[in-house]
Amino acid sequence: MARYDGIHEIEPVLDGSGLRIALVMSRFNHDIGDALLAACVHALDTHGVRSEDTLLLTVPGALEIPLAARKLALSGRFDAVVALGAVVRGDTYHFEVVSNEMASGITRVQLDTGVPVANAVLTTDTDEQAHARTAVKGAEAAACAIEMANLMRMV
Repeated sequence: MARYDGIHEIEPVLDGSGLRIALVMSRFNHDIGDALLAACVHALDTHGVRSEDTLLLTVPGALEIPLAARKLALSGRFDAVVALGAVVRGDTYHFEVVSNEMASGITRVQLDTGVPVANAVLTTDTDEQAHARTAVKGAEAAACAIEMANLMRMV
């Protein structure tokens, strides 16, 4: 990262101690979601987020994630939300609709509420591609939620 003389930079903080994190997981493609969840929860624990400060809410599919995330963000009970799930390409245009609307909804939630929402909803061509990404993406989403929650507290 470039450094510039005289400019103060806020460094990323990955200490999750005291943070309250909500997880919203799609039950569609549940095996992929479960693997994302396991990686995310492990990373939250590694970064100091207590299990009693974490809530898991499941929804039917990816399109329902933004609404649930919005409700959680507006509750005032959580410092960040993590969206978990998978949209795997099929033979129809439905993949594009679900992927685009879900991602747009998640972005809108964080912009409208000021609560960070880490997007760990995989959009892949195959189940195999999704499974290959679950461990990394689940952990990255946890770290992103923690970093952004801390950043929102500092600015």
